[in-house]
Amino acid sequence: MKSIRNALPWLWLSLLVVVLDAASKQWALAHLQLHQPVPIVPGLLSWTLVYNYGAAFSFLADHSGWQRWLFSALAIAISALLSRWLARIPRHDWRQALPYALVIGGAIGNLIDRLLHGYVIDFIDAYWGEYHWPAFNLADSAIVAGAIGIALFGFVPRRAAPDRR
Repeated sequence: MKSIRNALPWLWLSLLVVVLDAASKQWALAHLQLHQPVPIVPGLLSWTLVYNYGAAFSFLADHSGWQRWLFSALAIAISALLSRWLARIPRHDWRQALPYALVIGGAIGNLIDRLLHGYVIDFIDAYWGEYHWPAFNLADSAIVAGAIGIALFGFVPRRAAPDRR
């Protein structure tokens, strides 16, 4: 029986996302004041430290705290499922492995915040005029990039391998 090398080594990318996310959040905690914007690109981008007790767009942030455990359980379940899928796909299939690894890394990065602090540390504030996108972090960016990759690569057909007769 031929052994297929699976895509689990892509979890190194997940680990890199977790490390970069944690380092950036430590920087934000050390250098930013809560809710005090520091303009980076005036009219577009600032560093603004906020604590997100909910999920994306502060969904359920105003509840009593049970959402912390719900979102933690979801992060664990999604990471486990995607890791299992990584174990089943060939290592060279980067179109599946790369997005899965990004989502896993982002989910674990935010999970660590939820478990340590009870909230997620966000600090990237993108805006245009008076319209502000909800603050986010590197883990959120990895999750979004991974989700876009999963969607795009799911719709884009693969080219057939050339016939090598």
